Amino acid sequence: MRFRHPDGSTVHLAYCTNVHPAETLEGVLAQLRDHCEPVRKRLGRDRIGIGLWLAKDAAHALVTDLAALRGLRTELDRRGLEVVTLNGFPYEGFGAEEVKYRVYTPDWADPERLAHTSALARVLVQLLPDDVTEGTISTLPLAWRTTFDDARAEKAHSALRALGHRLDALTELTGKSIRVGLEPEPGCTVETTGDAIAPLTAIGHDRIGVCVDTCHLATSFEDPATALHALETAGIPIVKTQLSAALHAEHPHLPEVRAALAAFDEPRFLHQTRTLPREPGGPGAAGTLVATALRGTDDLGEALTHRTLPDSAPWRSHFHVPLHAPLTAPLTSTLPVLKDALTRLVGGPHPRTHHLEVETYTWQALPPELRPRARHQLADGIAAELTLARDLLTELGLKELP
Repeated sequence: MRFRHPDGSTVHLAYCTNVHPAETLEGVLAQLRDHCEPVRKRLGRDRIGIGLWLAKDAAHALVTDLAALRGLRTELDRRGLEVVTLNGFPYEGFGAEEVKYRVYTPDWADPERLAHTSALARVLVQLLPDDVTEGTISTLPLAWRTTFDDARAEKAHSALRALGHRLDALTELTGKSIRVGLEPEPGCTVETTGDAIAPLTAIGHDRIGVCVDTCHLATSFEDPATALHALETAGIPIVKTQLSAALHAEHPHLPEVRAALAAFDEPRFLHQTRTLPREPGGPGAAGTLVATALRGTDDLGEALTHRTLPDSAPWRSHFHVPLHAPLTAPLTSTLPVLKDALTRLVGGPHPRTHHLEVETYTWQALPPELRPRARHQLADGIAAELTLARDLLTELGLKELP
């Protein structure tokens, strides 16, 4: 879906296909038929955008076989789909029964990550619509924190510099520009947008920036105004934004709240959980509450069972909940953070990013009563999320294009 910003530029809205497990090119083609085209038809559009996820094997098949790549482009056109952005974060196995920490491998210190992302860039320049000259790719925020020392950090920085040079060469060859954004995520070396500034400044390449995921932003209790201002001040480009919402529990000390949270503790994905404790303080201001350091666990179950996380302040968990459907009390989502961030990103005189991607990949990990039970129900849900995103954009003054 395309929108005209009041400044005359085009803002693209897509939904990410990592919600549909596929490891091979055949699986990707089946996604287009079984999921993406039905979503387009529900929206009544001649064309919609998809943020394609290509696992290692699918990407390899496309980059080594020009006929296969042309065939994918033809199939996209035939089904009324367009691709301006790829999700390059998961490498493989994202549809496995247990993903957890595996999604963070290989990291940017491993040559496989550079090879995979370079392949994705070469694929994307061929998939871009004829009238689009810029594509984007979101990627792992360097590494999971526990295995990342100074030596691996330098390898990762060197790999990203090499990627930047490859992207420059690709532009010279094709006339189309590909940019890559590190996607800050709780638990990673780059957990917050603030954490991204130092390594991206050290890497120092304008084709390497940040992908802001609004679920991750909220889970880490980042204030959108502060976070986005810091990136702007540092000159870090916002390559793309993923529109997503986290799970919010206002009163995690209550038994009924903990029981509601437990329904979201599932075995497939990590659901990093964070809180920002508040305690009395402040000179001359008795009773004033001040924020203390962010506290967290790697997974929701750990927070619920080990009681290592303070429960006197709200909890947020990295669980991408559907955007359009309010959760049942006592839980809510961080949709207000998404709305705030989106307003600041595209509601001003000029967009600070032109690529937006709805990314709710956890539909089948929801509690059973919230899960879509059939393919058509999933398509209905994705279409409803895109409709909500569309309405938010038009409220900000953007005009939907045919």
